[in-house]
Amino acid sequence: MRKVSVIGTGMIKFGKYPDVSLADLGWPAVKQAIADAGIEARDIDALFCGTGLGGPMPGQRIFGRLGIAGLPIINVENACSSGSSALSLGYTAIASGRYDVVMVMGVEKLTKFNGGTIPLEKEDWEVSNGLVMPALYAMRARRYMHDFGLTKEQLASVVVKSRRHAALNPDAQLRKETTAEEVLASRMIADPFTLFQCCPTGDGAAAIVLCASDLARKYSDRPVNVAASHVASGVFEGGFRDMTSPEITVRCANDTYEEAGIGPDDIDVAEVHDAFTSAELMYYEAFGFCKRGEAAQFLQSGATSLGGRIPVNPSGGLLSKGHPVAATGAAQVVEVVRQLQGRCGGRQVQNAKVGLTHATGGGISGFDHGVCAVHIFTV
Repeated sequence: MRKVSVIGTGMIKFGKYPDVSLADLGWPAVKQAIADAGIEARDIDALFCGTGLGGPMPGQRIFGRLGIAGLPIINVENACSSGSSALSLGYTAIASGRYDVVMVMGVEKLTKFNGGTIPLEKEDWEVSNGLVMPALYAMRARRYMHDFGLTKEQLASVVVKSRRHAALNPDAQLRKETTAEEVLASRMIADPFTLFQCCPTGDGAAAIVLCASDLARKYSDRPVNVAASHVASGVFEGGFRDMTSPEITVRCANDTYEEAGIGPDDIDVAEVHDAFTSAELMYYEAFGFCKRGEAAQFLQSGATSLGGRIPVNPSGGLLSKGHPVAATGAAQVVEVVRQLQGRCGGRQVQNAKVGLTHATGGGISGFDHGVCAVHIFTV
């Protein structure tokens, strides 16, 4: 297996673009990534394009805007992990020797649904009975609060950190700093979550250029290594499930650490799937950044803030950067790669050498999540 590097990244500011088509959301990110990689469009051997709700052939529609045609284009749907699953496929395609240079992207346009929660598949019996993602995460949060004494004020402090980071990120959707009091005063969505504790939907696109590591220096003077790429699916449990620990993330994290030959203490910066405030706290524990039940104290110690031991979601995360589903996993990679390249300005994590990205997806009855994708990058 050949080693694989990231040589270029691109993304658009996440937000709401109701009058912009999906293809026109996507091509600026592609163009930016091509320029950043120092390649020509003809150097791209294949495209792996992730979208959860973007309709058929998004890759062809986007590349067509730039006059790029004739190459293999694979479109990937894997819920909120679509972009990061596309990355795993692109990584494997190069590592296997099939291609030398591929582009990976995630793109989504959620404003076409005119607000509300992300639509789920009605054939799922829990969904057909009214379960939506805020309610599912709220149940998990309530159980964690019961078991470990987590308070509403501690939940709100996740948003305070998130907005403080996002204020330094020009590509984030919500950049105004906030207080715990303002978070708790926002309207109730699903107890204990108020509006500010739920990730905003919107539109977005992010693109990554991957290259065989032995060729990377031909194009880029600052390639970033893909140390591990792992995708896992959920395990069906018909009875009791511990809702305070995300089984799929714990399992996927352990497999990815083993693949990379490192552990949680080696991670310098992480972008995790903080769709709701409680999720970020549970992921601290799932990745081994702290012990079970100690996530709130870990947050309040400043360990996961910029300047702390392991800054988590310096981009602002889903809570503030936004969550255009398939674009999220790709955007997480853009952030971590740029952090390892020292390109993040006021939100730069000092001396970052190892970074991690994590995206989960899919609300399916009987499963913790449908899919989880974890990647580790090094310089």
